[in-house]
Amino acid sequence: MLLALVGVTGVGKSYFVDQISNKLDFKKVHTIRTRPAREGENPTYFMSNEELNSLFDKGKIAYKFSVFGSQYGYLKSEIFSDDNMIFEMHYTTIYDWKKVRPDIKTIYIMPSDIEIAKSKTKERNLPILKEIERLNEIDDHYNRILKDKDLKKQFDYLVYNNYDKESEQKILNLVNNLI
Repeated sequence: MLLALVGVTGVGKSYFVDQISNKLDFKKVHTIRTRPAREGENPTYFMSNEELNSLFDKGKIAYKFSVFGSQYGYLKSEIFSDDNMIFEMHYTTIYDWKKVRPDIKTIYIMPSDIEIAKSKTKERNLPILKEIERLNEIDDHYNRILKDKDLKKQFDYLVYNNYDKESEQKILNLVNNLI
């Protein structure tokens, strides 16, 4: 199964990917990025635009897109694996992903309080212009998902994150039932 977690920045996607990976034996899909690696990030999947485009030209990339001024890509070997695989998906790519893997399962994680998502984003200590960009994107994304019913329907499940153990357990139970 290919499982994607979706939601605004700061909603806990990375946290839940780790929890699902650790507790339900999912393997993580590695996102190739052309942006600079942040402190603590494994530099293995960071590369130049030219390197990512070369992998794409060689047929090794299942899907690539641009957002936040960088390119992102996903290896075919992971996207089409028979293993249970999990990754974070940018919400604007849902229509493309349904073409790449029509059987993809998606969980949209909605923050119970948008201000908590914003505070979590501020805790990342991003450069100020990047932080402003991300905070604006949170508002744009949040408002779009609330207003665009067709977009919202594209996701298989919608779960609220109250940033507590109960929310975590609900998501783990949902994924466990999908298996």
